[in-house]
Amino acid sequence: MTAAVDTSKGTPYPLGATLHPDGVNVAVQSEIADAVEVCLFDAHGGERRVELPERTAHVFHGFLPEVGAGQRYGLRVHGPWDPEQGLRCNPDKLLLDPHATAIEGGVRWDEAVFGHCFDDPRRRNEADSAPFVPRGLVSARDFDWGQDRAPEIPLDETVVYETHVKGLTRCHPDVPPEARGTYAGLAHPAVTGYLVDLGVTAVELLPVHQFVQDAHLQERGLRNYWGYNSIGFFAPHNEYSSAGDGGAQVDEFKSMVKALHAAGLEVIMDVVYNHTAEGNHLGPTLSMKGIDNPSYYRLVREDMEHYFDTTGTGNSLNVGHPAALRLIMDSLRYWVSEMHVDGFRFDLATTLTRQFGDLDIHSAFLDLVDQDPVLAPVKMIAEPWDIAGYQVGGFPARWSEWNGRYRDCVRDFWRGEDGTLGELARRLTGSGDIYSSGRRTPTASVNFVTAHDGFTLADLTSYNDKHNDANGEDNNDGESHNRAWNCGVEGPTDDAESVALRSRQRRNLMGTLLLSAGVPMILGGDEIGRSQAGNNNAYCQDNEISWYDWEHADEEMRAFTRTAIALRRAHPALRPREYLRTPGGQPAQMVLYRPDGKEMRQEDWESPATNSLAVALDGRQIEDADGETSRDRYLLLLNAHWEPVEFTIGRGGGHWFTVLTSGEPGATPEIGRDRLVTLEARSLMLLHSLSTVDPEPGGGS
Repeated sequence: MTAAVDTSKGTPYPLGATLHPDGVNVAVQSEIADAVEVCLFDAHGGERRVELPERTAHVFHGFLPEVGAGQRYGLRVHGPWDPEQGLRCNPDKLLLDPHATAIEGGVRWDEAVFGHCFDDPRRRNEADSAPFVPRGLVSARDFDWGQDRAPEIPLDETVVYETHVKGLTRCHPDVPPEARGTYAGLAHPAVTGYLVDLGVTAVELLPVHQFVQDAHLQERGLRNYWGYNSIGFFAPHNEYSSAGDGGAQVDEFKSMVKALHAAGLEVIMDVVYNHTAEGNHLGPTLSMKGIDNPSYYRLVREDMEHYFDTTGTGNSLNVGHPAALRLIMDSLRYWVSEMHVDGFRFDLATTLTRQFGDLDIHSAFLDLVDQDPVLAPVKMIAEPWDIAGYQVGGFPARWSEWNGRYRDCVRDFWRGEDGTLGELARRLTGSGDIYSSGRRTPTASVNFVTAHDGFTLADLTSYNDKHNDANGEDNNDGESHNRAWNCGVEGPTDDAESVALRSRQRRNLMGTLLLSAGVPMILGGDEIGRSQAGNNNAYCQDNEISWYDWEHADEEMRAFTRTAIALRRAHPALRPREYLRTPGGQPAQMVLYRPDGKEMRQEDWESPATNSLAVALDGRQIEDADGETSRDRYLLLLNAHWEPVEFTIGRGGGHWFTVLTSGEPGATPEIGRDRLVTLEARSLMLLHSLSTVDPEPGGGS
């Protein structure tokens, strides 16, 4: 029922429900609504409706006295219902406030949550959805941040660890049972200590915006694990809270950020602003679809009943409209200002540049981000593609990008594909062919060989084919195959030779990643040999397939990863900030050589059978107590050949030491007096020299 409540006009900004000492200001934006009601719920589900009395520039607003923190609420929007024109207002649907900062409950799938009738999609469904949908919660924004400070780690020193709030800690033996799989679990000293010991500098969390559990998955007894189905761009997902979903999830998330910052770790959020859980014209009406469908979603111009979809999920946000842009920008600023996060990775970011349907580097979204002072200090990482286009290298200079070409090339090289050496050289040195023309630096490239979407590193080197039967789609989902890795029998095996080769290939891939110019991103769990039993699309596996198996951690792989990260972080030569040849004619930080020690020539790059390479990394000059100057030098040797290859090391300078090898753990190959070193089949080696004499660069024969 609608109650007569003494509401003042309130203010049209900020949008959402803003807590004041004497009540709550509510503001909702809609160009098409005739009226907006705020629905207040008690603990037993009782509902009281209050119409917002004022409208300013398409914003309905009002002040609700004596309403405090923890109040459950939703919206009902009165307005036109005309699906053929894209208009889907339906006051029988309880809607989430798009600016709600906390959300209680989830969706219970019933026909009532759909604005249309199943038997006639153009007819309005008059069933009340309130019993089946989540509520927003009014939340306070006070929190004791103490001495919290952002680590502000430079991009060239950054090592990203992509992980999942639940999966990382769900089976961790040192995290208390009640905290496992939650924000509190991630904040536990056993976890932050592990990450610090590993050496990573930032955790990139798979989506933590409130998301919806898909009906089709629940029907198969599965759950949305990854979380790419957002419905609340301001609310931390309530299922990851050890304190329940009554609003305490906000403070628990803040406490997690505070703990990670105290450990020197940055927090990067994987955000999904390209679409929402409301789907296409046959999807549910949960929030923006019922508030102002044509403002928030991109509709087909000639057929407004349907959605212009470049995400493969049914809808795309209408980033050509101020309402959708305002929502995204408000959300980004909120997570930086109120939640203290340090950066964002934008899922299918190319969709956000489609202001008028096509890719546009000068889109309003990119321009707004570029000029926003709140966002200026944080890291911005694009997934530079959507289902309709590939835009790698096409984002502005202040952005970094997931480099899919790096992933594919490094995999091909270590797989033994012919003709990959030329491209490998470009990927190792920061992908200047992609980024340097825009005067960008190697840190524009976020390098990775595995990510959440695909095989883990252990499975990449163990399976030639996917094994996704547990997903219930007859193994038809996910990338079709893995191309032969020639690592012996597929799947787990006790064959010593196969096990050794697979382990070496994992170290090859991890070592290459961490010794390449650019920003490395490790898939969490790869450092301990995490397997998904060949499932390369575990989006719906909220179980032991996806959770980290700490009991069977590969400690040798972890030690190798930790050593490689420590070397990278300690020595600037291993993370160059410029490309091979600088515009001012300064010496290159990376020079590439053949195994015989001679600099690579054009015909060497073009030879299809060449698959061995030496990379000289020229580091900083160091002055000792006696004033004598020496130079920090590294030589990275890569051999993807199926037989050992002999490398010739430079004749001048000091002694070279092996500091990292993908060969058998504990092995330290010696460099003989003849300056020759034999690199075993499919392996890499990093040599270090601190020399007072400029040695001749070199590699092997």
